[in-house]
Order: sequence, then C-alpha cells, then structure tokens
Amino acid sequence: MAVPTMGVVVLDCPDTRRLADFYARMLGWKIDEARSDSSWTEVVDEEGRRRLAFQEAPGFVPPEWPSAEHSQQLHLDLDVPPSRIEEAEREVLGLGARLVQDDGDGARGFRVYADPAGHPFCLCLVDR
Repeated sequence: MAVPTMGVVVLDCPDTRRLADFYARMLGWKIDEARSDSSWTEVVDEEGRRRLAFQEAPGFVPPEWPSAEHSQQLHLDLDVPPSRIEEAEREVLGLGARLVQDDGDGARGFRVYADPAGHPFCLCLVDR
C-alpha cells in the first residue's frame, strides 16, 4: 500500500481568484473559501472529493503551446462528448480561454486552449 496519496493539483498564476473563478465556472465547481486566502485559492467539486488549487506566483511567465523554450510543465485533459464539443468550446472561450491548437475536423480527438493565465488544457473527445 502506498504511503502518499494524491492531494491537489496546483497551478501557479498571477491572480489566484481570477483563475479559480475561470475553472470553477468551466467545471461547475465552487471556490472553497475555507481553504483560500490572498495567495492561494482552491476549487472543489460538489461532492468535495476533487480539488484544483491556484498559487500566486509573482513574476509568473506563462507556458507556450507548443514550445521547447517555454515548456508547458503540465496540462489538463477535460473530457467532452463529441456531440457537445462546439458547445464546450463556446463556453470556455466565453469564460476567457483562447484556442491555441485545433485539429480542424476533430480527427485527432482534442483541441488545445490556454486558460486566462496561459496554462494549456485540452478538450478531449470522449464517448460517455
């Protein structure tokens, strides 16, 4: 049995509240005020089991997609049924994301976006 267990994924950013709000709205989660302060903000799902955190990083330099000079460090894959990809794209763009790579016809199964702080994430086509 493993000793450590997964806690929370943390993204560095210049404005924790702004980025937490973006992800909370996109995922339908909420900001957990009890676990947040001026330099750290967490969002949590309805059941309180999944969390994503945002840490203030002065001098933050966003990653670029794709780029060896400004590596992405990590990215999030978010599953979307193929029938709802256009709706999901409109939603994330409306929340402040920007499209950075589109495979056109969907043949590769994902589209890459950057969140408001520049972190890449993918909308992945997954049949559910």
